[in-house]
Amino acid sequence: MSKDIQEGGKKRVWSCNEWDPLEEVIVGTVENATVPTWNPALAATTPSHAKWFFDKYGGQPFPDDMIEKASKELDNLADVLKSLGVTVQRPETLDFSKEVTTPWWNSKGLYAAMPRDVLMVVGDTIIEAPMAWRARYFEIYAYRRLIEDYFKDGSRWLVAPKATMSERFYNAGYSPEQATIDSVRQFVVSENEVAFDAADFVRFGKDIFVQKSNVTNAMGIEWVRRHLDDDFSVHEVEFGDEHPMHIDTTIVPLGPGKLMINPSWVERSQIPAQFDSWEIIEAPAPVKPYDSALYFSSDWLTMNILTVDEKHIIVEENEEPLIALLKQHGFEPIPIPFRNFYPFGGSVHCATADIRRRGTLQSYFS
Repeated sequence: MSKDIQEGGKKRVWSCNEWDPLEEVIVGTVENATVPTWNPALAATTPSHAKWFFDKYGGQPFPDDMIEKASKELDNLADVLKSLGVTVQRPETLDFSKEVTTPWWNSKGLYAAMPRDVLMVVGDTIIEAPMAWRARYFEIYAYRRLIEDYFKDGSRWLVAPKATMSERFYNAGYSPEQATIDSVRQFVVSENEVAFDAADFVRFGKDIFVQKSNVTNAMGIEWVRRHLDDDFSVHEVEFGDEHPMHIDTTIVPLGPGKLMINPSWVERSQIPAQFDSWEIIEAPAPVKPYDSALYFSSDWLTMNILTVDEKHIIVEENEEPLIALLKQHGFEPIPIPFRNFYPFGGSVHCATADIRRRGTLQSYFS
């Protein structure tokens, strides 16, 4: 990799970690969001208390009041980022209520609310994730015009191979109640085709950590590893979440030398040796005003924060214990209302995707 690439040069697309000063970002949208119908891939990660929601609304648009409240919070997030000098982009509005047909299945869409799930920037390269839910198969097209513009401005662009998502793509015998059998972790996605969501990867400069999950398989991890430059090393990790999907509520880098962990899922012995010299910070228990409205995720969405630079971190305003903890460790939290976005399955980190952070490519491990 040339020195110009290592330093980002004047490239519009450049991001190597989660904490360098943020200069450009995509913020998602919940417009035209459609509730997916119940299926094994959804059941693999959805809280058991939430099935009624999909039974009632599956295949229909999300209720208007949910859309309105979450849209307000997304718009406010965009405004806060702009006030901090960050360039904000938004995806194109698509109609996710339309049913699409492939040779193997039919499905309506979901939303374009979580850009973190569908694309990842590594250095000057945008990687499109293939996804593992049928409802998310065509989601990337909400971002395609933006990606095309970034490509024209000099970025590199990798598109992972789309799986058929036919029956062979999934493990027919998978049961959420038996996610671990004889100490071997089981997942709903098989190893027959490439599968990964971008949110199962977390970037630490030249080192990228990834977990296998119910949306990311070994083939997907190997595909990313083979397509990155030799400057990058991809490390597979495993933690105690019985139903993993996306790593950004399990381990969260706060800055160089500081890692926040989910104490419910991460044992100290599971933390990779690379972090031996890092300060390990245990996240406080989440504040749960109405956890029954978490239809897609656990209440650990509280950890799903966005670092703007090495001092400033955007966090949901109700998470007072987390805000206090961040202050104790020298950060300046920026609290914003985001609780009404939670029912869509993410928080501030999920709702954004870094496009440019000002910094250099380097190693943060001795």
